[in-house]
Parts: sequence; structure tokens; C-alpha cells
Amino acid sequence: MPIIEVSHLTKEYRLGAMQGLKQTLLNSAAKLAGKPVKERPLFKALDDVSFSIEQGEVVGIIGHNGAGKSTLLKMLARISTPTSGEIKVNGRIAPLIEVGAGFVPDFTGRENVYLNGAILGMSKQEIDKKYDEIVDFAEMAEFIDTPVKRYSSGMQVKLAFAVATSIESEILIVDEVLAVGDLAFQRKCFDRMEDLIKGQGKTVLVVSHNIRQIERLCSRVILLGNGQVLMDGNPTEVCNRFFDINDDKVQLSHSVRAHEMKTGEIELLNVRLTDSEGNIVDQVTSGHGVNIVMTYQVNRPLKQVNFGVGLHTIDFIYLATNNWIDELPLIDLESGEVTVSFRIPSVPLLPRRYSLRGGVSIGEKQVPIYYAEGILQFQVISQNASISASQEAGFLAIQGSWDIATKASSVELTSNSTVTGHDPLSSVDDNTEVRQPNQGSFGTVR
Repeated sequence: MPIIEVSHLTKEYRLGAMQGLKQTLLNSAAKLAGKPVKERPLFKALDDVSFSIEQGEVVGIIGHNGAGKSTLLKMLARISTPTSGEIKVNGRIAPLIEVGAGFVPDFTGRENVYLNGAILGMSKQEIDKKYDEIVDFAEMAEFIDTPVKRYSSGMQVKLAFAVATSIESEILIVDEVLAVGDLAFQRKCFDRMEDLIKGQGKTVLVVSHNIRQIERLCSRVILLGNGQVLMDGNPTEVCNRFFDINDDKVQLSHSVRAHEMKTGEIELLNVRLTDSEGNIVDQVTSGHGVNIVMTYQVNRPLKQVNFGVGLHTIDFIYLATNNWIDELPLIDLESGEVTVSFRIPSVPLLPRRYSLRGGVSIGEKQVPIYYAEGILQFQVISQNASISASQEAGFLAIQGSWDIATKASSVELTSNSTVTGHDPLSSVDDNTEVRQPNQGSFGTVR
């Protein structure tokens, strides 16, 4: 029997600001008199959502802002009621939603532990039993008798997280609370979540915009969009579908460059990926080669110019960077267009969606004059089915060789099992002259 059953769940809100008492009374009187009343349109935060969750499942809920994720969790936690539909929950729920919302600033940390615990449904005896563990986990022993209004925001959230995760329950609902405190405490929170999931076998529903974290934690992922279930299933497949939807939105909004910085001395006009024959591509095979070709407009003569290019995931995890200065001497440029190419002889990335970042700096101190992220997105694919299907492979293919020895024989296995195919860039784009002092350098600027 499922521990959670959601059947045809719908939640509607009236758009626009709340009306005053006078207008509300006038509208009510008009309705009673049979007169037409202009109503603001209804918005469906959830629209006929149905699914079930079994005991011990760890389910991630993802989607863009406004997709209905938090609305769904609040109804599961009985914080909000549905407009229509039904929710059946067979077990006690511990909601980690709006952590610390019940804290009273003038109360001490100790008093707020008992108050917040009571709000979350814990008895005084339960809190007494868990108190020392809560304070130790939050690392707040020194400040526990200080009023909360003197805490930093990070200290408040740490204490609230410790209280919320101490509840004895069958179901844990988590909404964007894993990035709590400093990096060390975030690691601690993540370890506690893994213990609740793997060690205690709790049923967990978790919402996060950290899609890689969702992919790692969850055994199943539900993708919401416009209040409806778009996809429900394997974490990697659903997360990749989410990235594809976001990629489409980015492409529809033209070439959106994130964190763009420019002084006006040089501007990026165009960036493209090309194969060995100079054809523009938006898809690269893992283990094969590719050219990154960037065209800049130089607005005034520049001295000692350095170009850089980098790779990152579309959720801005930086993967690699390469600079002209690492391989070639700095160059001087006159005003006008300049095209610079960087050749990657063997792309080490595993199948996912990725993006490029680029930058330009000048002078002995290498002062940045241009930098942008997300300048071009591309898809990496693989001809190796086992690599494409892997959930825990990460981002990079490790090139190397295997060796195994037995009493009977010895055999060497090459890295072809990891990176397949040959390098198609035995010759490069005819339109781009490239010097190669060694692999992985920038090409010649003209």
C-alpha cells in the first residue's frame, strides 16, 4: 500500500491583489442581486496532479519557478488545502519547509528549540530527549541561551534545520533547505539527509534547484511544469529532460550570456563549434575532436592580449579552463575583427548538456576586459551505450589503461572501453589557421 497517494489534485489562486473590505462587500451584494461582477482570473498552481509514493522511496520534485513544487509540498504537509482532489498520507510527516519560520526573535535559542519542536508536532518529552543532539548538531552550545535576534541568519537556519531533522517520522518533506550555513555545515546537512534516507529508510520528498543533488539523492524524480506532471521516473532521464526544457527556453530568448562583463575595448561577435571539415555543429561525441571558434570585434589597438575559454555545466559548475598565455606568447591586436580558434583533439566530457565561457585580458597584469558565461550551449553524446546510461559517472571520462594479472595469464585493457572513436580532426577547419605547439592550445589569431 502506498504511503502517499495524490489523486487529481488541483489548487487555484485568484490573481491580483486582495480587495478591500468595501469592494468585497459590494461584490457580494452585486452577486446576491444577480448583477454581473468582474472577477480576476484564476491561476492553477496545480492542475489535476496524480501520483503515488511507496514506503522508503526518495522522490525529487523539480521544475522551473512557479511550476507548483512548493505548493504541492505545502498541501502534503497540511499547511495548505487543495481546491479539489484528494491526498492520502499513511504516516507522520516532518516538514522542512520555510525552516525557522516559527522562531520568536526575543526568545533564546533554547526556548525556540522547544517552541519550534512543538510547532512541528513534537511533545516536550521528545524534545527533552533530543535536545542535546539538536544543540550539538547545530554547533550552538555557546549561544543557546542568547536571544535569537542576536543570531546571524545562518545561525538561525542551522538551529532550525537541527530541530526539523530530529523529528521521529515516517515521511520527510524537504524544500530548498540543504544549502544551510557554511560549506562545512552544508556537508554535515547532506550527510544527515543521506543517513535519514539510507540508514533509517525514511520516505523522502525533496525539492531543490540543485538538479545534480536531486539526481544523486533520489531514486525517482517528478518533473512539474505549469502545475502538471510532465515526467515521472528515472532520475537521470527526468533531470536531463528538465535541462532540455531549460535549454529550449534559453535558445528562444536568443543567446543569453550570463555574467557578461565588458569594458568596450573588445566585444564577442560570434562563437561556434566546428568539426574537422569546418561544419558548424551543436552536438559533440565524447572522445572525438572539436574546434571552438570565437570572433571578436576589437574597438581599439590592444597590447599583450590573452584569450581564454572554459567549459561549465548549464547550472554553472566550472569544469575546465584553457588560456592562450599557457601555450603561446601574448600578442598585440589592431582594431577590427579577429577570429581565434581553440582545438580540443579529444573531448573528455560525458553525455550531458554543457556551455562555454570566454574571456579576454590585457597587459602584464592581465587585466580582464571581457568575460561572459553561457556564450554557447552544446550537447555531448556517446557511441557507448553503457556510458550514456550511467547515472553516477560524473562529467569527465578518465583516459588510462587497465591491467589485470592472474596466475595463468596477464592482459592489458585500453581506455577504449571508456572513450570510443578516433579523432576526426586530423585536419582542421580550412578557414582557420591553427598552430599546435602541443595539444590543447589556442590557434593563430588573424
